[in-house]
Amino acid sequence: MGPVTLRTADLARLERWYLQGPGLSPIAESPGAVELGVDGRTLVRLEAAPDLRGPDPRAAGLFHTAVLYEDQASLAAAVLRMTQVPGMVFAGVGDHGVSEAFYFVDPDGNGVELYADRPRDVWRWQDGRVQMTTDGFDPSAFVREHLVEGAGQPTGATVGHVHLQVGDVPTARAFYVDALGFAETASLGGQALFVSAGGYHHHMAMNTWNSAGAGRRADTLGLGLVDVVVPDAESMGAVRERLADRGVQVADDGATLGFDDPWGNRIRLGA
Repeated sequence: MGPVTLRTADLARLERWYLQGPGLSPIAESPGAVELGVDGRTLVRLEAAPDLRGPDPRAAGLFHTAVLYEDQASLAAAVLRMTQVPGMVFAGVGDHGVSEAFYFVDPDGNGVELYADRPRDVWRWQDGRVQMTTDGFDPSAFVREHLVEGAGQPTGATVGHVHLQVGDVPTARAFYVDALGFAETASLGGQALFVSAGGYHHHMAMNTWNSAGAGRRADTLGLGLVDVVVPDAESMGAVRERLADRGVQVADDGATLGFDDPWGNRIRLGA
């Protein structure tokens, strides 16, 4: 996964939150926009959009951006930083078998997951599906067990996955699996779908928990763009052909493909 672009009415406030809590660092700045990331690689791009209104929580859009830390010690350090952010909103934890995750809400109401994967050799697969759970754990005990004294800014963190709100799962499957070419790795009945490439547990997910029946989203604050990186130009060409076969309008600038999913969530592919 490439960077996630978020549109905000208060750029300075949102930038401060992502610097203080998740521990991202400034990467680049341009008029009305900043890029934040790790090791010189952008994870989140924030764009000022003061004239837009906030999104309807029942509409399609972003459920959460998930920042993947390279180990449990880095995750514990991030969680400790989060406790020191003024007005921090903690939304819970989840032991998913494949990973351990902490959930937060940024000042604009965007969901943010901070997580670390367990080793791949303990992930359980059956018939091509990864077995994920949602169990609780003691967040304080996790931090006490894994925190390394003197831990600084994170290294090696990436956007592990992006989770969207959509109107229905069958349409999401037709678009993200059949058209884009992700592999389906898990589903929760008609409520959620998880997809990936390269044998990961999931790079993207779509759910209807808040947004069942949602139509095309309005032009609002919140999610602006999801960047997805594919291996090479051949892969890009295959995606373009599948999208064209399904009548999806694609903006092709020679280096990237830009298009909307069925709910107006903007996706951009680059090689």
